[in-house]
Amino acid sequence: MVRLVGYSGEIVQEKLHMLRHPGTNPPSFEAHVLGTSESSLFLSESHCYPRGGGQPGDTGQISHNDGRTSPFFEVLPGELIDHPVEDPSVFDVGESILCSIDPDRRNAHALMHTSQHIFSALAEDIWGAETVGNQIGMEQSRVDLLFEDKTVFDPEVLVDAVNSVIDSAIPVNVHEWDRDTITNHKDMRHMKFMDRIPSSVTHLRVVEIEGVDLCPCAGTHVRDIAEIGEVVFLSKKSKGRGTQRFSYTLADLKE
Repeated sequence: MVRLVGYSGEIVQEKLHMLRHPGTNPPSFEAHVLGTSESSLFLSESHCYPRGGGQPGDTGQISHNDGRTSPFFEVLPGELIDHPVEDPSVFDVGESILCSIDPDRRNAHALMHTSQHIFSALAEDIWGAETVGNQIGMEQSRVDLLFEDKTVFDPEVLVDAVNSVIDSAIPVNVHEWDRDTITNHKDMRHMKFMDRIPSSVTHLRVVEIEGVDLCPCAGTHVRDIAEIGEVVFLSKKSKGRGTQRFSYTLADLKE
Protein backbone atom coordinates (compact mmCIF):
# COMPACT_ATOMS: atom_id res chain seq x y z
CA MET A 1 0.00 0.00 0.00
CA VAL A 2 1.26 3.48 -0.91
CA ARG A 3 1.07 6.34 1.59
CA LEU A 4 0.89 9.63 -0.30
CA VAL A 5 0.49 13.21 0.82
CA GLY A 6 -0.78 16.01 -1.44
CA TYR A 7 -1.38 13.77 -4.47
CA SER A 8 -4.79 13.06 -6.02
CA GLY A 9 -3.74 10.35 -8.48
CA GLU A 10 -5.41 12.26 -11.32
CA ILE A 11 -2.25 13.36 -13.14
CA VAL A 12 0.87 11.66 -14.40
CA GLN A 13 4.08 12.96 -12.83
CA GLU A 14 6.18 14.95 -15.30
CA LYS A 15 9.41 13.25 -16.41
CA LEU A 16 11.76 16.15 -15.75
CA HIS A 17 14.79 14.39 -17.23
CA MET A 18 13.31 15.24 -20.65
CA LEU A 19 13.71 18.96 -19.99
CA ARG A 20 17.49 18.70 -19.77
CA HIS A 21 19.69 18.06 -22.81
CA PRO A 22 22.28 16.68 -23.07
CA GLY A 23 21.32 13.86 -20.74
CA THR A 24 24.87 13.31 -19.49
CA ASN A 25 26.37 14.29 -16.11
CA PRO A 26 23.01 14.88 -14.42
CA PRO A 27 23.11 17.30 -11.49
CA SER A 28 21.76 16.39 -8.06
CA PHE A 29 18.26 17.65 -7.30
CA GLU A 30 16.23 18.42 -4.21
CA ALA A 31 12.74 17.07 -3.57
CA HIS A 32 10.53 16.04 -0.70
CA VAL A 33 9.12 12.61 0.05
CA LEU A 34 5.59 12.43 -1.29
CA GLY A 35 4.96 8.90 -0.14
CA THR A 36 6.31 5.37 0.35
CA SER A 37 5.33 1.79 -0.41
CA GLU A 38 6.74 -1.49 0.88
CA SER A 39 9.74 -1.19 -1.41
CA SER A 40 9.79 2.26 -2.98
CA LEU A 41 9.91 5.98 -2.53
CA PHE A 42 7.82 8.56 -4.39
CA LEU A 43 9.14 12.11 -4.66
CA SER A 44 7.49 15.48 -5.25
CA GLU A 45 9.55 15.68 -8.44
CA SER A 46 12.19 13.54 -10.11
CA HIS A 47 14.88 14.12 -12.71
CA CYS A 48 15.66 10.39 -12.84
CA TYR A 49 15.16 8.44 -16.03
CA PRO A 50 12.58 5.67 -15.43
CA ARG A 51 13.09 2.40 -17.32
CA GLY A 52 11.52 2.48 -20.78
CA GLY A 53 12.11 2.46 -24.52
CA GLY A 54 14.86 -0.13 -24.17
CA GLN A 55 16.86 2.09 -21.80
CA PRO A 56 17.32 1.01 -18.15
CA GLY A 57 16.34 3.38 -15.37
CA ASP A 58 18.75 5.48 -13.34
CA THR A 59 20.22 4.42 -10.02
CA GLY A 60 21.93 6.55 -7.41
CA GLN A 61 21.93 7.79 -3.83
CA ILE A 62 19.56 9.76 -1.64
CA SER A 63 20.96 11.99 1.11
CA HIS A 64 18.97 12.92 4.22
CA ASN A 65 19.37 16.30 5.91
CA ASP A 66 21.07 14.63 8.90
CA GLY A 67 23.87 13.19 6.75
CA ARG A 68 22.52 9.67 6.33
CA THR A 69 22.51 8.20 2.80
CA SER A 70 20.40 5.53 1.16
CA PRO A 71 20.96 3.96 -2.27
CA PHE A 72 18.11 3.82 -4.74
CA PHE A 73 17.86 1.09 -7.35
CA GLU A 74 16.65 1.12 -10.96
CA VAL A 75 13.96 3.78 -11.26
CA LEU A 76 10.68 2.52 -12.72
CA PRO A 77 7.87 4.21 -14.65
CA GLY A 78 4.34 4.72 -13.40
CA GLU A 79 1.74 7.34 -12.65
CA LEU A 80 4.30 8.45 -10.07
CA ILE A 81 7.96 7.73 -10.82
CA ASP A 82 9.01 4.79 -8.64
CA HIS A 83 12.36 4.96 -6.76
CA PRO A 84 13.04 1.49 -5.22
CA VAL A 85 15.03 1.61 -1.96
CA GLU A 86 16.24 -0.94 0.62
CA ASP A 87 14.11 0.35 3.49
CA PRO A 88 11.40 2.95 2.82
CA SER A 89 10.69 3.17 6.56
CA VAL A 90 13.82 5.30 7.08
CA PHE A 91 12.10 8.10 5.14
CA ASP A 92 9.47 10.41 6.58
CA VAL A 93 6.64 11.66 4.39
CA GLY A 94 7.29 15.36 3.76
CA GLU A 95 11.04 15.01 4.43
CA SER A 96 13.38 17.02 2.19
CA ILE A 97 16.07 14.95 0.46
CA LEU A 98 18.89 15.38 -2.05
CA CYS A 99 18.92 12.86 -4.91
CA SER A 100 22.18 12.12 -6.76
CA ILE A 101 22.00 10.10 -9.99
CA ASP A 102 24.87 7.70 -10.81
CA PRO A 103 26.68 9.64 -13.58
CA ASP A 104 28.65 6.66 -14.95
CA ARG A 105 25.47 4.66 -15.55
CA ARG A 106 23.56 7.61 -17.00
CA ASN A 107 26.46 8.66 -19.26
CA ALA A 108 27.00 5.14 -20.62
CA HIS A 109 23.30 4.79 -21.40
CA ALA A 110 23.22 8.17 -23.16
CA LEU A 111 26.20 7.22 -25.33
CA MET A 112 24.67 3.84 -26.15
CA HIS A 113 21.22 5.27 -26.86
CA THR A 114 22.50 7.88 -29.29
CA SER A 115 24.57 5.14 -30.96
CA GLN A 116 21.44 3.00 -31.31
CA HIS A 117 19.64 5.81 -33.13
CA ILE A 118 22.49 5.99 -35.65
CA PHE A 119 22.58 2.21 -36.14
CA SER A 120 18.82 2.10 -36.70
CA ALA A 121 18.83 5.04 -39.11
CA LEU A 122 21.69 3.72 -41.25
CA ALA A 123 20.32 0.16 -41.33
CA GLU A 124 17.11 1.62 -42.73
CA ASP A 125 18.98 3.79 -45.23
CA ILE A 126 21.26 0.99 -46.49
CA TRP A 127 18.93 -2.04 -46.48
CA GLY A 128 15.47 -0.70 -45.68
CA ALA A 129 15.64 -2.52 -42.34
CA GLU A 130 13.11 -1.70 -39.63
CA THR A 131 14.11 -1.54 -35.97
CA VAL A 132 11.69 -3.83 -34.11
CA GLY A 133 13.47 -3.93 -30.75
CA ASN A 134 16.43 -2.65 -28.81
CA GLN A 135 18.06 -2.95 -25.41
CA ILE A 136 20.53 -0.41 -24.07
CA GLY A 137 23.22 -1.47 -21.59
CA MET A 138 26.27 0.02 -19.92
CA GLU A 139 28.73 -2.46 -21.44
CA GLN A 140 26.92 -3.59 -24.57
CA SER A 141 23.67 -2.93 -26.40
CA ARG A 142 21.61 -4.57 -29.14
CA VAL A 143 19.27 -3.67 -31.96
CA ASP A 144 16.78 -6.07 -33.58
CA LEU A 145 16.54 -5.35 -37.31
CA LEU A 146 13.83 -6.68 -39.61
CA PHE A 147 14.85 -7.21 -43.26
CA GLU A 148 12.94 -8.29 -46.33
CA ASP A 149 15.98 -10.50 -46.97
CA LYS A 150 18.22 -10.76 -43.93
CA THR A 151 20.99 -12.48 -45.91
CA VAL A 152 21.96 -9.07 -47.32
CA PHE A 153 22.92 -7.76 -43.88
CA ASP A 154 26.64 -7.21 -43.35
CA PRO A 155 27.39 -5.99 -39.81
CA GLU A 156 30.84 -4.74 -40.74
CA VAL A 157 29.34 -2.50 -43.42
CA LEU A 158 26.95 -1.09 -40.82
CA VAL A 159 29.69 -0.50 -38.24
CA ASP A 160 31.92 1.24 -40.79
CA ALA A 161 29.03 3.47 -41.85
CA VAL A 162 28.18 4.35 -38.23
CA ASN A 163 31.80 5.17 -37.36
CA SER A 164 32.07 7.34 -40.47
CA VAL A 165 29.02 9.32 -39.36
CA ILE A 166 30.36 9.62 -35.79
CA ASP A 167 33.58 11.13 -37.18
CA SER A 168 31.46 13.93 -38.64
CA ALA A 169 30.83 15.38 -35.15
CA ILE A 170 27.13 16.11 -35.70
CA PRO A 171 25.09 17.81 -32.94
CA VAL A 172 22.12 16.12 -31.31
CA ASN A 173 19.09 18.38 -30.92
CA VAL A 174 15.93 17.91 -28.89
CA HIS A 175 12.55 19.39 -29.84
CA GLU A 176 9.03 19.37 -28.46
CA TRP A 177 6.65 19.14 -31.40
CA ASP A 178 2.91 18.69 -31.76
CA ARG A 179 1.50 15.47 -33.15
CA ASP A 180 0.62 16.93 -36.55
CA THR A 181 4.16 18.23 -37.09
CA ILE A 182 5.56 14.83 -36.15
CA THR A 183 3.20 12.71 -38.24
CA ASN A 184 3.50 14.95 -41.31
CA HIS A 185 7.28 15.42 -41.27
CA LYS A 186 8.81 13.74 -44.32
CA ASP A 187 11.98 12.69 -42.46
CA MET A 188 10.37 11.33 -39.30
CA ARG A 189 11.22 7.71 -38.46
CA HIS A 190 9.70 5.08 -36.14
CA MET A 191 6.11 6.20 -36.35
CA LYS A 192 4.27 2.89 -35.83
CA PHE A 193 3.99 3.37 -32.08
CA MET A 194 2.16 6.70 -32.39
CA ASP A 195 -1.22 4.99 -32.36
CA ARG A 196 -0.47 3.68 -28.85
CA ILE A 197 -0.04 7.18 -27.40
CA PRO A 198 -3.26 8.62 -25.91
CA SER A 199 -4.83 11.41 -27.95
CA SER A 200 -4.63 13.59 -24.83
CA VAL A 201 -0.85 13.77 -25.38
CA THR A 202 -0.61 16.66 -27.81
CA HIS A 203 3.16 17.20 -27.88
CA LEU A 204 6.07 14.76 -27.91
CA ARG A 205 9.80 15.00 -27.49
CA VAL A 206 11.72 14.50 -30.75
CA VAL A 207 15.44 13.72 -30.94
CA GLU A 208 17.30 14.89 -34.03
CA ILE A 209 20.77 13.90 -35.17
CA GLU A 210 21.14 16.46 -37.91
CA GLY A 211 20.89 14.89 -41.36
CA VAL A 212 20.98 11.36 -39.92
CA ASP A 213 17.95 10.61 -37.75
CA LEU A 214 14.75 12.21 -36.55
CA CYS A 215 12.33 10.35 -34.29
CA PRO A 216 10.20 10.66 -31.14
CA CYS A 217 12.22 9.59 -28.09
CA ALA A 218 12.11 10.18 -24.34
CA GLY A 219 15.59 8.75 -23.69
CA THR A 220 18.83 10.44 -22.69
CA HIS A 221 21.37 11.45 -25.34
CA VAL A 222 24.74 13.14 -25.79
CA ARG A 223 25.21 16.69 -27.08
CA ASP A 224 27.36 15.70 -30.08
CA ILE A 225 27.84 12.26 -31.63
CA ALA A 226 31.63 12.75 -31.59
CA GLU A 227 31.42 11.97 -27.85
CA ILE A 228 30.58 8.35 -28.75
CA GLY A 229 34.04 7.62 -30.09
CA GLU A 230 34.20 4.33 -31.98
CA VAL A 231 31.51 1.63 -32.03
CA VAL A 232 32.58 -2.03 -32.12
CA PHE A 233 30.61 -4.99 -33.53
CA LEU A 234 30.16 -7.86 -31.06
CA SER A 235 27.80 -10.39 -32.62
CA LYS A 236 24.74 -11.04 -34.74
CA LYS A 237 22.04 -13.63 -34.14
CA SER A 238 19.03 -14.71 -36.14
CA LYS A 239 15.79 -14.00 -34.25
CA GLY A 240 13.31 -15.59 -36.59
CA ARG A 241 12.18 -14.90 -40.10
CA GLY A 242 13.75 -11.72 -41.39
CA THR A 243 15.13 -10.49 -38.06
CA GLN A 244 18.78 -10.14 -37.09
CA ARG A 245 19.91 -9.16 -33.59
CA PHE A 246 22.97 -6.94 -33.81
CA SER A 247 25.06 -6.43 -30.64
CA TYR A 248 27.67 -3.73 -30.20
CA THR A 249 29.79 -1.89 -27.68
CA LEU A 250 31.90 1.26 -27.58
CA ALA A 251 35.67 1.12 -27.95
CA ASP A 252 36.19 3.39 -24.94
CA LEU A 253 34.28 0.90 -22.77
CA LYS A 254 36.56 -1.98 -23.83
CA GLU A 255 39.75 -0.26 -22.69
